[in-house]
Amino acid sequence: MTPVLTFFAGLGLLVLFGWYFATDVGLRKRLLATTLVMLLVAFSIATIWPPKAKIQLGLDIQGGTSFLIRLMGGDKEVNKGMLDQAVEVIRKRIDVFGVSEPVISPVSNDRILVQIPGLDTAKIQEAREQLSRVAKLEFRMVFPDNGDRLRAIDEGKEVIPPDYRIEVYKMAAEENEKPREERLLVKKKADLGGNHVSRASAGYGNEGWEVSLSFDAEGTKKFGEITAANVNHRFAIVLDNIIQSAPNIREPIYGGSARISGRFDEKEARGLASVLENPLQTPVSIEEERSVSPTLGLDSIRASVMAGLLGLAITLVCVLIYYRLPGLVANLALLVNLVLLIGALTMFRFVLTLPGIAGIILTIGLSVDASVLIYERLREEMALGKSLKVALETAYEKAFSSIFDANVTTLITAAILFWKATGPVKGFAISLMLGILASLFTALIVGRNALGWLVDAGKVRKISMLHLISSQNINFLGKGFLACMCSLALILAGATSFYIRGEKNFGVDFRGGDLVTLSSPAKIDVGQVRDALKPVGLADASIQESAQSGKNYITVRSPLNTSDKVEKQIIQTMPNAGFKVERSERVGALVGGELAKSSLVALVLGILGILIFVTLRFELSFAVGAIVALLHDVIITVGVFSLLGRELTLTLGGAVLRDFSLAIIVGVVVGTYSSIFIASPIVLWWTRARGKSTSTLRREVTQKPTAANPLAR
Repeated sequence: MTPVLTFFAGLGLLVLFGWYFATDVGLRKRLLATTLVMLLVAFSIATIWPPKAKIQLGLDIQGGTSFLIRLMGGDKEVNKGMLDQAVEVIRKRIDVFGVSEPVISPVSNDRILVQIPGLDTAKIQEAREQLSRVAKLEFRMVFPDNGDRLRAIDEGKEVIPPDYRIEVYKMAAEENEKPREERLLVKKKADLGGNHVSRASAGYGNEGWEVSLSFDAEGTKKFGEITAANVNHRFAIVLDNIIQSAPNIREPIYGGSARISGRFDEKEARGLASVLENPLQTPVSIEEERSVSPTLGLDSIRASVMAGLLGLAITLVCVLIYYRLPGLVANLALLVNLVLLIGALTMFRFVLTLPGIAGIILTIGLSVDASVLIYERLREEMALGKSLKVALETAYEKAFSSIFDANVTTLITAAILFWKATGPVKGFAISLMLGILASLFTALIVGRNALGWLVDAGKVRKISMLHLISSQNINFLGKGFLACMCSLALILAGATSFYIRGEKNFGVDFRGGDLVTLSSPAKIDVGQVRDALKPVGLADASIQESAQSGKNYITVRSPLNTSDKVEKQIIQTMPNAGFKVERSERVGALVGGELAKSSLVALVLGILGILIFVTLRFELSFAVGAIVALLHDVIITVGVFSLLGRELTLTLGGAVLRDFSLAIIVGVVVGTYSSIFIASPIVLWWTRARGKSTSTLRREVTQKPTAANPLAR
């Protein structure tokens, strides 16, 4: 779809949204809702199709390498101009690899993210050297005879002077013309180094676009001598042994400032100014490096998609069996939710990563959770003897508060995660945020109107649902002290394990270092791998074994800048294993520390956001109970990871998705437990400690959510 069509389609949908919420008439409201849903689904399918051409895949899926480069300015502060110029220099270096659509962009005040899709693992070392190499800018004189000597050499009448060599100057294509090349006889040794250029800028002068440059004191003297001796001759401006320009010297230049003019357009002038400013003259540091082979990316996405489809199928069947007709409506809402979510991701051109797929899978649970809250409330209303129509309306009105509050608190944490996260983790946050919005829409509009149509048309007069767990009066609050003691014991066990393991609790994301994953078609003996690393002094490295899609993998975590040695040693020592490098990561200590700090900041901000929201929606005692339960869940989840020997990492991919799944499983189990046995008693104890009665608490619970419910109107 064209941008104009997309704009007007979005405007029309916005009008329908406003009309829907402004109308109170039942039939008109349902017609608007049905129209809105059908248009959104059609718009999303048109945006997605064909998926291979429309959905952009991240490096962890399509394979490739990413580098996070930091400019080391030293005494000179790195500014935006230097950063933009460095991007252009790096882009020219990446072009030599012939890859399609590399991503090279600034990500902070002094860092540049370089993503190279499809880069062969054998070329990673070459790419690393190209990116970290200091740029070399030189001024070299062209042989001073206006090309006569070069023509004689071509005719075999002369030889190349010993101090010169023939170089090719590739000029940009002019309008309606092909790119031109010119052979020049250029000095081998520089007449003036680029380190003497103090400033360069592009501007529009009397003869069109031109480049102004200034030299330092020594450069001013040398440049004056060179230009005085070579009037009406050319000099070559060379960056990394490639001629960028070859202007003519019109007159001696003694003032330390010069202008280079010619048939420049704006892009060429700014490019030449970028070269002359030489932004990579100072050293650069590769702070982070991540690489995934296309094979591993394909295996990972295949496993992730299969897991997602299997989870979706099980969810659809269980919901249908348990809730029957309402379950069928919930399944319809879930499918619409997924279409809208993928459509939104595609429309806004978000890159799909493995963490993004994990976020989509998590959205399935969020969508079903909203339907479960509604249908359980519907069961309670029908048990009171209300008619189906009244029970349905009441169920949606009363369930709205729980659905809204649960999704807003999750949205707060997802937004903070997107703000503070880096790389693929942002993909998870984006999928989660859009999934929350889509699940709210489908649960409260799609599901409600689908059931409303059936009830109003008289097609459904009675709804029956399974009820496997009968209502029981369990004194949960009376068991609060015992539950707290059990939680305390589990926390102490996890904390002890965490203390004993120390740095081994964290992956390379946090502590810095190298990680390399190798695959083999045969079973891998970890002991043999450890023996192979003994000669290079890395036998104590962390080695983990895993399997996926019929392949066996080992992951070795070692100190910084040792992964190349690990790869070489394992492959040479165990040639029969058929090892192939599938993934590698390198994270500097500085980046690891910053990631740990930003993660803690994100956690604190998330807790603060939930504290404020819950206090405003209910009251402080509920906020305290929620925060204590949240900290309880986080601490126990981290403790379980430590007890099971798992590592805390930021990215998810391949076998690491199992750690993500483990965190979700533990979080759900512990979260359910803490909501009942931890949060509730704390709310009650906190209320009593402040001198309030339980009747006051009950009044606050029932009044505030009802007043804030727009569906109650």
